[in-house]
Amino acid sequence: MITIIDYGAGNIKSLQFALEKLELESILTTDPDEIKKARAIILPGVGAFEDAMLALKNANLVHVIQEEVTNGKPLLGICLGMQLLYETSSEGGISKGLGLIEGKIERITDTVKVPHMGWNTLSMKQNSTIVKHVEQNAYVYFVHSYYASEMNASELVCSTAYGIEVPAIIQKDNIIGMQFHPEKSGKVGIQLLKNFGGMVS
Repeated sequence: MITIIDYGAGNIKSLQFALEKLELESILTTDPDEIKKARAIILPGVGAFEDAMLALKNANLVHVIQEEVTNGKPLLGICLGMQLLYETSSEGGISKGLGLIEGKIERITDTVKVPHMGWNTLSMKQNSTIVKHVEQNAYVYFVHSYYASEMNASELVCSTAYGIEVPAIIQKDNIIGMQFHPEKSGKVGIQLLKNFGGMVS
């Protein structure tokens, strides 16, 4: 069972549908016990960083997520969910994230249109099981205004070019982040979710 954390940060029906298509059983929950029992966690999200962290705190989920991931449980952060994995964000002032990955989140430069919205290509930076059967320059769907501006280069799996180099897929051991929406990215997105499912033991 995969738990999708439901903290009011966006419509996740398309994500549930994609997992069903892959025959990956999932449950939408904010119950700490369900999260502890799950074999993996997906942290979705759209909206503001600070609001999302407040929602997780109010649901008493911050420590639960940190503990389960530290114990080795696979975690996939999608869009805002990926950004929440980092230490801080400058959105709306400095806000603390989950601190599972070193680095910070900042606004995309005004030299390009913000938000970054639409299809863009993935530039592979290293081999990882999360990108198995995904081709170089495959297209995925982005909707975001902030990005991981500072991070460990060793954790960058794929990037995309949008005025700057934007981390698109990151991985630190059992922690995966996708800045785009795999559930809205056609066959490529389905393959990426399938690969994450393969991490679930």
